[in-house]
Amino acid sequence: MLLTGSVTQAFLHSNGRPLPPGFVWGAAGSAYQVEGAVAEDGRGESIWDRFVGVPGAIANGDTGVVACDSYHRFGDDVRLMRELGLGAYRFSISWPRVFPDGRGRVNQVGLDFYDRMVDELLANDIEPYVTLYHWDLPQVLEDRGGWPSRATVGAFAEYVEVVVARLGDRVPNWITQNEPWVISWLGYGLGVHAPGRRNDADALAAAHHVLLAHGRAAEVLRREAPNARVGVTVDLYPMYPLTDADADIDAARRLDGARNRWFLEPVLGLGYPTDMLEQYESILPRIDDGDLRTIGAPLDFLGVNYYSRTVVQAGPDPAFPVAVDVDGAERTAMGWEVYPDGLTDLLLRLHGDYDLPDVYITENGAAYTDARSNGSVSDPDRISYVERHLAALGDAIAEGVPVRGYFLWSLLDNFEWAFGFSRRFGIVYVDFETLERVPKQSFLWYRDFIAAQRSAQA
Repeated sequence: MLLTGSVTQAFLHSNGRPLPPGFVWGAAGSAYQVEGAVAEDGRGESIWDRFVGVPGAIANGDTGVVACDSYHRFGDDVRLMRELGLGAYRFSISWPRVFPDGRGRVNQVGLDFYDRMVDELLANDIEPYVTLYHWDLPQVLEDRGGWPSRATVGAFAEYVEVVVARLGDRVPNWITQNEPWVISWLGYGLGVHAPGRRNDADALAAAHHVLLAHGRAAEVLRREAPNARVGVTVDLYPMYPLTDADADIDAARRLDGARNRWFLEPVLGLGYPTDMLEQYESILPRIDDGDLRTIGAPLDFLGVNYYSRTVVQAGPDPAFPVAVDVDGAERTAMGWEVYPDGLTDLLLRLHGDYDLPDVYITENGAAYTDARSNGSVSDPDRISYVERHLAALGDAIAEGVPVRGYFLWSLLDNFEWAFGFSRRFGIVYVDFETLERVPKQSFLWYRDFIAAQRSAQA
């Protein structure tokens, strides 16, 4: 059994010190991926409920109808969190569970569920970090235009106001949006996520409105819960040119602009990057006076999701960079390169280029092909992945990057979007036939790692 041992002690002392006192150790999940109960207690239809019915959209025809059944088993999941020693849990609210019709009529039973969740977490000394949008737009709003429609921004603000009115007295930390690039480009540009549209102009309009909805939500949160700490989560991939050739360097800059800076710089108050405005000029959405001011209101924290890097070379058309695979690279079951140094490089770049608020790593983790054997699940590759990324994180903190917490993705094996149940990210194995939860060896490792960190800080 691999527990803390030398790997944890090596990390604790790699910088001559443990991570700072008060550092938040957490794990994460999201509503559609874990809750199930999609047609219970007045919940409305989401775009994912509709999308999973599209032939070929989801691996093996899987759906989130049951998922991990956390809607009914959340108490069991909190007991696992307590055993793990988590200081915080990041979860999302299902918009259609609160507003079955997208706006207007409030489903109080849905709000009651999240009310109980918050109380259960607090009773176990686990701080809730609430994500207000993790991709489950009410289908009725998609039918009216979805995120490419500016009206969705107003609907989101109404939803946020209702949620914070119920939970704002006990929830101090709020994440408005999770991964705006994924929402806009995978959902509206590339069509591999719900709602499955494929139109670049729709993707750019969706991106602007998701960011604007973040800004409007921040206004609501600060008005209705003055002590709230408001953040947004962006998924960032550091870009590395394949060679030192000017063409590859320019290609990496272009892809960084589309993938990272287009979303990062507006929420940091810098507006859209000039080079990308020029590139997107022919398909830009309407940007009203005041939009960028709303989007760029000061953040209390920035959430960063990091999984891997991207290596880039110039394509035949300079406007379209090409991502390339590195021969012989270590990869996860998602096909993503394992590159811990990318986390250090990313955080140092952010620290050097921007005036950062507090930073939280709101997702980091890996999918592997896990199998249960004799009642247990051995996952040494995941332990290695997490340990190396935590060491990389420690290196960035030692250089002064203001990282205040780390949320492992994910607590449970769950519904992994277009991959269905074929990819397992959890440190808890879920038998999707029986819904039994089995802590993996990585669970035990993370438990002992957290305990060692706290002991070193005492």
